[in-house]
This record gives sequence, C-alpha cells and structure tokens, in this order.
Amino acid sequence: MKFVDLISPTAVKVVSSTSSKKRLMHDISDLAESAYGVNSPRILEALMEREALGPTGVGRGVALPHARIPGIDSVTGAFILLEKPVDFDAVDRQPVDIVFAIFAPEEAGVEHLKALALVSRSLRDHGLCAKLRANPVPTTLFTILTEAEASKAA
Repeated sequence: MKFVDLISPTAVKVVSSTSSKKRLMHDISDLAESAYGVNSPRILEALMEREALGPTGVGRGVALPHARIPGIDSVTGAFILLEKPVDFDAVDRQPVDIVFAIFAPEEAGVEHLKALALVSRSLRDHGLCAKLRANPVPTTLFTILTEAEASKAA
C-alpha cells in the first residue's frame, strides 16, 4: 500500500483553527464527504465510536483517527494540518496539529492494518512532520506525503 493509493489530493486540507477535538472530527467527516462522497454523519459517528474506545492521538502532535465505515469500497484517508493545535487526549498529552484519518470498509482486515502501519510509520519521521508543518498548502502537503514514501523506497 502507498500513500498515493490511500489519499486523494482533494482529501488534504489546512484548517486555521478548530475549537475542539469534536469539531475537528466534524471537519474530518466533512472533508471525507467532499473528497469521496461518503455520508459525513456516518463517518462522524464511526470516528466518535472508535475514539470512545481510546484516543487515537499517538504523540508528538500527531493523531490517526480511524474507523470502519459501512458502504465504502476501499481504504481511504484524509489529511488535515491544523495551524493552531488542538487538545486531542493524545498519549503524551500534547496538542495535535497533524491528523491523518483512515476510513476502511467494514470487512477490510489486512488492508486497514496496512494503511494504519504505513501512516503510523511515516508520521513517526520527525523530518517528514517538520516538512508538513512548514508547508501549509494542500497541494504541497499531498506532494510531501506521496514523495516521502517514494524517496524511502528508492
């Protein structure tokens, strides 16, 4: 699995500020609906149910919310860079400014796990996160995400 297979350029957004984790989940759901045509309330409900099991803020300003969504055909993602970090109940108690959400079909098993592993591994790279934070333009963010993976493979 590759980033270019996981995320559409239209599913990348910069948000100047958001008031809360719940508002951020609304932003993610709306972005996924506009990029992939999936029902926003359905996405929001699934993300909030998953978040109730335990926060998906993985530390160092990064969150990886994810959920299985009825009615989608493949694993997809959405990326949001927050200009103003928000409290996300992360494991290190630090606010979050990099959010990569993953949406998987209900029956997705291995593909969902592969996507989580790819995104998690990539966003542990301090250099990649620094580049993302320094380039708040959606098309540039998409390029950074997809090229970082290509350069590691070379």
